[in-house]
Amino acid sequence: MDKFLKAAIDEAKSGLSEGGIPIGSVLVIDGKIVGRGHNKRIQNGSPILHAEMDCIENAGRLKASDYRKATLYSTLSPCDMCSGSVLLYGIPRLIVGENITFKGPEDYLKSRGVDVVVENNEECINLMEKFIESSPDLWNEDIGE
Repeated sequence: MDKFLKAAIDEAKSGLSEGGIPIGSVLVIDGKIVGRGHNKRIQNGSPILHAEMDCIENAGRLKASDYRKATLYSTLSPCDMCSGSVLLYGIPRLIVGENITFKGPEDYLKSRGVDVVVENNEECINLMEKFIESSPDLWNEDIGE
């Protein structure tokens, strides 16, 4: 398994252990993790702290030229909000752990030039399936349903 996807999975597990939703993300530039995060909506009472948003926030202020050579890893297909951040900052590559339990606007990202790679990693799928089964109300809240 890709070490960066593994790091995103570790973030997802951290979120779950904190009582949150098990989605993790890392931002990689030049082969190094520059930001990492996990969904903290429940832990922080936040409407926007999805894993990708937390990851980008934790990376801190970066130059546009840095984002343009970055890869964002996420254990789950990013939603509209998180996909918008990919487009806003010009992140050219997105590695998705899985899009079976939820599929964001991947086709739109592709149409805008983002290289989207979906791994459909079993560990990512299992984390989300178990969470959705055990906490459907929290999951529906997270995706705006």
